[in-house]
Amino acid sequence: MSSKPFVRVGEPAPEDLTARARIRDAALLLFAEHGVNGASIRDIAAAAGVSSGLVRHHFGSKEELRNACDAYAMDQMVRLRAQAVAEGGFADDAFMSSMHRVARVLQRYLLRSMLDGSAPAAAMFDEVVTQAEDWLRAAGAETRDLRAAAVVLCVMQVAGYLMPTEVSRALGADVQSDAGTVRLNRGLVDILANALLTPAQRDEIHTAIDRIAESTTGTTPEAGTTPEGEGT
Repeated sequence: MSSKPFVRVGEPAPEDLTARARIRDAALLLFAEHGVNGASIRDIAAAAGVSSGLVRHHFGSKEELRNACDAYAMDQMVRLRAQAVAEGGFADDAFMSSMHRVARVLQRYLLRSMLDGSAPAAAMFDEVVTQAEDWLRAAGAETRDLRAAAVVLCVMQVAGYLMPTEVSRALGADVQSDAGTVRLNRGLVDILANALLTPAQRDEIHTAIDRIAESTTGTTPEAGTTPEGEGT
């Protein structure tokens, strides 16, 4: 197996990185492509240009290496989101071009990691949902169930990659390619930017859902609450 350098936004070039960072980046790429079980320590060492012994020296085991990749990928995504939204990165063409390449790698890795069903993956998804809750709350989003809205938002962001064949066919572009990713992200932005229901329609549908909930569970959720009892 081989691995292309992991291009960063505003960070040193791969050849200037420490051996530990090169190993982590090589592992992140190979785990994203082949899964944790499909990428061996030998593969990762070869991609990073180091010995297998050095991989074990820095990380001890493949599981610990995977944990380091999880933590790094989550941290990078949070940082990139802050740069794009809070620091005005959306208006910087050079930043957005670099961010697009980096985010694709990170998103692909995080999705693969979440789908493997491990405890770190489950914890990672919970953290992503919590971040989505924070974002919706800060944006002043009106929700009946903040937690549910955050979960749906997260699912929307990854759903296109869960059915790559079907989505690529519908888009007319490989969802794993630059063109496919651009179209998928453009569609997501347009959905988030448009109110598809009038306030009256929203209330009517919520009322209908309440009736279903009452008939199936015997309880009616209170408006403005989440399962934890928190409002928006």
